[in-house]
Amino acid sequence: MYNDPPSLCLRIKSSMTMQTLNGSCHCGRVQFEVTVPKEVVVQECNCSICSRSGYLHLIVPKSRFKLLQGEDNLTTYTFDTHEAKHMFCKTCGIKSFYIPRSNPDGYSVNLRCLDQDRFDKVTVELFDGKNWEQNAHTLQHLSDDDA
Repeated sequence: MYNDPPSLCLRIKSSMTMQTLNGSCHCGRVQFEVTVPKEVVVQECNCSICSRSGYLHLIVPKSRFKLLQGEDNLTTYTFDTHEAKHMFCKTCGIKSFYIPRSNPDGYSVNLRCLDQDRFDKVTVELFDGKNWEQNAHTLQHLSDDDA
């Protein structure tokens, strides 16, 4: 079921149309914007934290992410290697984005925290996060600025 590695999902071709979208947590205290293509591929991970929260990963470079408000309303959770920085809203508990272990120079934005009707196409790929060490290398390209 999880045998195929994720595609090069954010390799941006010059012909791709980019858009800047707003995102937020549930209560709206944490707000951000992200610049992404109108057609995206996101990862659905089966690891313990992602499967429990229903997170859909849209990994972008830091240059395409901007926190607009709510930095003081974020709290950070880490576990295992403590490399990934899972940031949650202190008020509503939603993790809208975080700094992933696979792409520490980027952000993983939860697609479900964006205005999804603005995308022309969203493809969801399965990622085997239960076997992280064998599969993490397939995600490392996703936050490249020249992607």
